[in-house]
Amino acid sequence: MQETVDGRSIAPEEMPAAIDRLLDALEAIDADGWYPAIDVDRQWSRHNPTISGEFARPAAVRGYLRRELSSLLDRGAVVTARASRRALALTDTEFFAALDEERFDLRAKKLFLFGPERMALSLERLAHYCGTPAESFERHILFTNYAMHVEAFIERFPDAEQPNRPGVQMPAFHHRTGNGDGVSLVNIGVGPANAKTITDHVAVLRPDTMMMIGHCGGLRNHQALGDFVLATSYLRADHVLDEILPTSVPIIPNHLLNSFLLDALVRHDVPYRLGIVHTTDNRNWELNQGPTLAAMRAARSVAVDMESATIATNGFRYRIPNATLLCVSDKPLHASPKQADSALAFYEASKRVHLDLALECIDRVRRDFPGGLPNNDIRAPDEPLFGAETPPARS
Repeated sequence: MQETVDGRSIAPEEMPAAIDRLLDALEAIDADGWYPAIDVDRQWSRHNPTISGEFARPAAVRGYLRRELSSLLDRGAVVTARASRRALALTDTEFFAALDEERFDLRAKKLFLFGPERMALSLERLAHYCGTPAESFERHILFTNYAMHVEAFIERFPDAEQPNRPGVQMPAFHHRTGNGDGVSLVNIGVGPANAKTITDHVAVLRPDTMMMIGHCGGLRNHQALGDFVLATSYLRADHVLDEILPTSVPIIPNHLLNSFLLDALVRHDVPYRLGIVHTTDNRNWELNQGPTLAAMRAARSVAVDMESATIATNGFRYRIPNATLLCVSDKPLHASPKQADSALAFYEASKRVHLDLALECIDRVRRDFPGGLPNNDIRAPDEPLFGAETPPARS
């Protein structure tokens, strides 16, 4: 099966139906047991006029593909959907070798950031870890490390899709919209290992935003329980990505997301502080304080947690706009450790406003950037075509 759409000759009113034909062809090829491929012919490009890429389970990213293909066709590209090769089973002996993200030829421009085997594995693992199909994830994804935010999310969206079985490791909840620009919330639990695991797999969905809305320890005397922390950068002591991305690489949140979150904090008139978040892989760092305190002091850190830098680093690696809005649950340096009674009152008072701040930010993104946030700050010189800046408009 093959379907071709020539953006140079199609009328604007015919575009939606033409894109649906391409997407339907991709899904039919996938259902027949083949990896579907997309060929993009860009006559205006001198160095990369034709770019091809394979996919797995295109239905999981149908909304993303629709947006990307629409942009290319609108500028006069010729797009073909076709069968590439027989899909490998996850149990195939060749499947493991095909997962390596670094095996691609860096001399040729790619269409998509991931190979189909890598995509297939991540989509399968999202269902395993989160208890919902990968197709249920929306364009905006929130991560939390506490069940209280799940409670607030369900109160806000009582019809949200929930895990289809009990006991999943990182349960996901989805407020779905007709065009896929809703919100998914994942309770990742505690620790950088979980944060890396989930963002490794969420990345294949190409979400518009990822945001951490967890809790942290406040490191400044004038912070109080319930104060917010908007991360401006991170001190990476989580170690789970050090071999993949050196700690010398600066990691900062998306400027627009931070601006929208800051506006929301001001509107709600809640106490907050901007600054560096220290993310550690040692939940009991207080028992061996020397190295951690020295690093915190040197970086002027305002908060400590166990997930934020990991999520931000994978956001940078995989070109996903991200931000971090934390809430102070304890003050380990100021005789206010996390205690059951005080924590309970704090959780109940803060959970709704915390979620409201994040959702207001996402509403702003939807309104101001329906085609996705600009990501120039996290693009690479060899950036894949999908998800990069659009080519010049045709004359």
